[in-house]
Amino acid sequence: MRKGLVVGLLLAVFAALIIGLGQLLGLDLDHVALAGAAIGGVLGLVSSPALGKLAGFAVGFVVAWLGFALRAAVLPDSAGGRAAAAFIVVAVIAVVCAVSANRVPLWSGLLGAAAIVAAYEETYTNAPSQFVSESPTAGTTMLFAVALGFLAASVLPLEGRQGAHEGRAGWNNWFGDNRGKRSDDSVGLDGLMAGDKK
Repeated sequence: MRKGLVVGLLLAVFAALIIGLGQLLGLDLDHVALAGAAIGGVLGLVSSPALGKLAGFAVGFVVAWLGFALRAAVLPDSAGGRAAAAFIVVAVIAVVCAVSANRVPLWSGLLGAAAIVAAYEETYTNAPSQFVSESPTAGTTMLFAVALGFLAASVLPLEGRQGAHEGRAGWNNWFGDNRGKRSDDSVGLDGLMAGDKK
């Protein structure tokens, strides 16, 4: 509990630091500071293999950015066009995660999509024709904020964050390939579904 408080306070400091760095470097980080720090914090805190969750975040971020490109180039600027883009983005992320045999977690892909949407949706709505010039700026500022949040959450190890060190050794372990063993949660759920008591 104490470590969680320390990490939370560290994230708060980093959120303020992101704004300060934005002022110092002349970057517009004010509107992404809290969202970026929070998203990066979640990425750092969730007990999951680092390579898998970072890959998922990158997939979600890029797919959602391509969704904006699709909206700008092809889809109508209407509720129907936005709905189609949202469907395509989430479906593609889900397929990529499924194809990875869950080595790339769906939650991190959705987090990546949420990051670029939080950074760019308002700007896109105001000027869809400026996609090529505005989206890279929004994307890089959000990535910078997320990276600092991830760094803050990764500084102190929390109890229970052993996902990257459990299971079989080797390359598969980076992706949390623990298919050969069942977790206590799954055994408990199976037992409950079967009517057994633990």
